[in-house]
Amino acid sequence: MNSVQIAVLVSGGGTNLQALIDAEKAGHLGPGQLALTLSSSPDAYALRRAAAAGLPTAVADRGLYGGREDFTQAVIGALRARDIGLVVLAGFLYVLSPAFCEAFPNRVLNVHPALIPAFCGNGYYGLRVHKAVLDYGVKLTGATVHFVTKETDGGPVILQKAVAVEPDDTPETLQRRVMEQAEWELLPTAVRLFCEGRLRVEGRRVTIL
Repeated sequence: MNSVQIAVLVSGGGTNLQALIDAEKAGHLGPGQLALTLSSSPDAYALRRAAAAGLPTAVADRGLYGGREDFTQAVIGALRARDIGLVVLAGFLYVLSPAFCEAFPNRVLNVHPALIPAFCGNGYYGLRVHKAVLDYGVKLTGATVHFVTKETDGGPVILQKAVAVEPDDTPETLQRRVMEQAEWELLPTAVRLFCEGRLRVEGRRVTIL
């Protein structure tokens, strides 16, 4: 089976990137190979994680591009130069233009810290998601890995896992537990399934082969 070159797009600390790095070291990404970590900021701690693991890095500094389309084209160019077969959005804070999904159809994965279709869409990211969960008073939350489409958090769902909300949770404690119990498990698994050719997309439905 041919290897799949993977790019991970980041903006901050890179905890989900670290989960993928650890999974690759343990042989849990199948034929997937981490080939590039691309950051929207030169100061992102994720770049240090990538460098420590010996992974190539690149920066497409959002502040240097006047519009979303120019930024999107810069990211697309960096990925095509590496012959990337799978793109993983791991704490990437910017919504790219529709041209990005057109360049990598059904080849972009995102991990969202809630059970889509709940607490998702425009404005739901990071601690905002967990604060909304607590404000609403639900007893279960979790994480979702999905394919990325033009609709924010609207692509076909690949994997989900529920996590209990505890009575004394804060957004920070809930965020940490969702990462540890769901995100760091689901994301490497979804990446492996993709790289093994075991994900079939039919409309909004994903079948695991």
